[in-house]
Amino acid sequence: MPYYKLTNQKLQTYDDFQWRLDKWITTDGIGNLCSAGWLHCYNHPLLAVLLNPIHADINNPRLFRVNVRGKKKTNNGLKFGFTKMQLVEELTLPKITLIQQITFGILCAKEVYKDKKWNKWADNWLSGKNRSCAAACAAADAADAVRAAATDIARAATYTDAVYAAAGAADAAAVTAYAAADAAADAAADAADAVRAAAYAAADAADAAADAAAGIGIKSFNLIKLAKKVMRY
Repeated sequence: MPYYKLTNQKLQTYDDFQWRLDKWITTDGIGNLCSAGWLHCYNHPLLAVLLNPIHADINNPRLFRVNVRGKKKTNNGLKFGFTKMQLVEELTLPKITLIQQITFGILCAKEVYKDKKWNKWADNWLSGKNRSCAAACAAADAADAVRAAATDIARAATYTDAVYAAAGAADAAAVTAYAAADAAADAAADAADAVRAAAYAAADAADAAADAAAGIGIKSFNLIKLAKKVMRY
């Protein structure tokens, strides 16, 4: 399976760690996936870009195909860690729009979140039928209510991979949407509010799904397949 990594324009990652093309980097595999013991990557270029906002959050990144060796660790398919990694080829970074970011979060949330009211809003948003600020805000409020109601449901149970992935992917969409909405607010306040509210709704729905679906045994879904689907929007 091929793997991919993002760096900044200077071939640096977290804490200005310096990478060089064709040079092997080795770590010890100690600690959790977000620690210095692991070298991080993704199993598809689209996921590298779509999930960047909740991981390294690299501004203006570069994309590389990498070789990997050693120990392996994963975060429910959201990202991967290895103890040995080598940058081998720079690739063209996929261009992802804000709408596609939000779409990804909504599609992931829909995999595990079956509330009829929220899904009706989500379907209308995805189709472009209704992306008004009022509709998006109402959906966000509804998702908040569901999440609050779900707090008593099996919090101690183990969440499924699908739930974790949905929550993470929706959060990635939300982080990107918040930043873009804030930047656009002065020029187009109403449109920015609608986008921001839509992102909140997607992230909140995933959070609610994580509570409500705990321990139910929902099967994992294919993040790469959803990422490819997003490109049609």
